[in-house]
Amino acid sequence: MKALFIGGTGTISTAIVKRLANDPSWEVWVLNRGNRSDVLPENVHQIVCDISNEKEAEEKLSGMHFDVVNEFIGFTLEQVERDYRLFKDKTNQYMYISSASAYNKPAANYIITEGTTLSNPHWEYSRNKIKCEEFLMKKYREEGFPVTIVRPSHTYDERNVPLGVHGKKGFYQVIKRMLEGKPVIIQGDGTSLWTVTHNSDFAIGYTGLMGNRHAIGEAFQITGDEVLTWNQIYQTIADALGVKLNAYHVSSEYLSAVGDKYGFDFEGSLIGDKAVSVVFDNSKLKRVVPTMQTKVPFSIGVRQSLYYVLSHPECQVEDPEFDAWCDKVINSLEDTKKMFK
Repeated sequence: MKALFIGGTGTISTAIVKRLANDPSWEVWVLNRGNRSDVLPENVHQIVCDISNEKEAEEKLSGMHFDVVNEFIGFTLEQVERDYRLFKDKTNQYMYISSASAYNKPAANYIITEGTTLSNPHWEYSRNKIKCEEFLMKKYREEGFPVTIVRPSHTYDERNVPLGVHGKKGFYQVIKRMLEGKPVIIQGDGTSLWTVTHNSDFAIGYTGLMGNRHAIGEAFQITGDEVLTWNQIYQTIADALGVKLNAYHVSSEYLSAVGDKYGFDFEGSLIGDKAVSVVFDNSKLKRVVPTMQTKVPFSIGVRQSLYYVLSHPECQVEDPEFDAWCDKVINSLEDTKKMFK
């Protein structure tokens, strides 16, 4: 079978491409601008093209047909409308990566199923994903467009460490603060429930949906089964680093208010996502993909990530602006506490 990945070199898609590249029953193609070709296995076919140039993409795809087209970089309605025009006659299945952040906020129930209402007034990213889902399902209902919706939550790989609060340059500055013994900000009181999923586990569930007729016209959430509090997530990271965790808890509402002027969208990423307790019910996925299971617990996966990051200087991207902001927030709150003593 032939699979095309739009993107194919991101945190989630790389694991899937590598998994399929080792499966002789699949012929794997990727369509992207060629910026990260070094991460692709040798037997993967590459179409170098900027898909936002629809005319160029149409020319490059002329005469081709795929069993599955996988969209990993479709974030707006306009982008999936373009995909529909490009692939409506070129694929037996179109798999769209949406987001678990699209689920109702504030949550009516901490247990999330695929039937949970989609609504997120706090994050435009999530609202755009909802619009994309609605368009694609409308095309399925009215025309039989063979769509499958996939909703990941917090997925990580060897180059990433999952965190709740970090700056625009990513996670590393928080790791650096831990190593230096500085206080690390955790949203809320750290007791809300969360799920982090290693990308190799995600790939098991995802590839099981590819070419699967039971997945057409359906939505599936794919996450690991391990549920942790944010305090446990940060403590596990500190333990892996061999340092003491100096946790500093700050309400998500306060972080949203004081982060906005610095360009940190904590209303979206926290109030619209990570500040809310979620436990994902993956029974629908497991009925269709019985092999789905969590093989990489966080205590193992995060050690692999930290080993990779700390041994690869290019992953150690410092963020002095975020570091100074953390100190400013913590010092300000400490000064306020002193006023009431």
